[in-house]
Amino acid sequence: MHSHELLHEVLQKTSAKQIASDLNLSLSLIYKWAEPPDEASGSGSTNPLDRIEALHKTTEDERIVQWVCERAGGFFIKNPKARWPHPYAVIPAANTIVQEFADLLSVIATATGDNHVTPKESEGIRRRWEQLKSVTEGFVQACEAGNFKSLTNLKPVPPTDSR
Repeated sequence: MHSHELLHEVLQKTSAKQIASDLNLSLSLIYKWAEPPDEASGSGSTNPLDRIEALHKTTEDERIVQWVCERAGGFFIKNPKARWPHPYAVIPAANTIVQEFADLLSVIATATGDNHVTPKESEGIRRRWEQLKSVTEGFVQACEAGNFKSLTNLKPVPPTDSR
């Protein structure tokens, strides 16, 4: 589905007038977001969804997508792509998950060592938890799909200072 098609569907259920008011934008711009881009006629407008996609493609930084997902109450999981019939990558990938879990426990142990967890330490715990969920979900999806080639790309995320 193209972004303008999604926005067109959203406008069937949500008031364009309310969106324009809430975002302090013109009503015509909101409607242009829901039109297919056609540079010759001038219809359509680069919408926020296309801009987020372009920003992600330009930076190749998945934290952008993760941030959007977190704001919506979820988290980003990259879908496995190719199938590979040989499960040779399963053990190293499982070890990666165990290491991610150990890293999370280390951050928790460090944060709780003084019987007090600061807001910065809480952020560090949250960050490691989100990384563990993401790596584990990718592993589970790859296993379910029999797509073990994507598991060779699982790499532990370097720990960050939680203090």
